[in-house]
Amino acid sequence: MSSMADVDSHSALRKGLLRTLGRDKLRTYLRWIGFDTTHWTRIAAYRQSRAWLDEIGITKLDALEIAPGDYWQALPFRSYRSVTFPGFDICRDVLPEQFDLVIADQVFEHVRKPWRAAQNVRAMLRPDGYFLILVPFLLKVHGYPEDCTRWTEQGLRWLLEDAGFDLNRIRSGTWGNRRCVIANFRHGWRMYGWGRSLRNNPALPVMTWALARA
Repeated sequence: MSSMADVDSHSALRKGLLRTLGRDKLRTYLRWIGFDTTHWTRIAAYRQSRAWLDEIGITKLDALEIAPGDYWQALPFRSYRSVTFPGFDICRDVLPEQFDLVIADQVFEHVRKPWRAAQNVRAMLRPDGYFLILVPFLLKVHGYPEDCTRWTEQGLRWLLEDAGFDLNRIRSGTWGNRRCVIANFRHGWRMYGWGRSLRNNPALPVMTWALARA
């Protein structure tokens, strides 16, 4: 087990590299040397969600992402569009277009009326379109601009059902373990790096996700 001195040393090294290189250059360098910069909290969710999309046929999907991140926009969708959050208020706003896939990755914990937001997502889906939602459970509070809600896997499925999705057409998953929970609460966001533990303890879920079909 690492001592506090080791933790302090690693933290000081990270801060020094950030000051010298800047966040973007540091991430680029880490990727170049094979260090996975994906958040440890998200790696299991991304792997399973990507497998689901590949099974559907990712290159055939016109996708919309609410609050874009680095991960999804790099995937080989037929088309990809994004809207910013909270500028685009998913509790109120609905685009006139419809999509094969709407993605909300770490968004719904920040909305005041998640059931209404899920209804608005469904309205933007084509017949038989998909809603991919990823949300936290055991994750520290983080305002963007506010932090409102957490979900278990069952709670997320019921949220989607209440928004009009058929419960029998919802795939879902959850992942977490003690080390990841402690790391996030103690130190904040940690990259997956070189093989941090992905052992799953269902009693300590960090991340929950679902793919619901309209």
